[in-house]
Amino acid sequence: MAKTIRITQIKSVIGVPPLHKKTMTALGFRRTYQTVEKADTPQVRGMIHQVRYLVRVEEGK
Repeated sequence: MAKTIRITQIKSVIGVPPLHKKTMTALGFRRTYQTVEKADTPQVRGMIHQVRYLVRVEEGK
């Protein structure tokens, strides 16, 4: 089984650049304090790096 990471949105996307809003939507977020679980891939890590000020990341299994 592939490693996963848990990502939690900790800040609102109101007032952030449009590209960052699209990245948050692509990660699967719809509301603040929502948590999603994603596969730990370089693509997902790059998306997280772009919006690192909006999310908290926890290592999964």
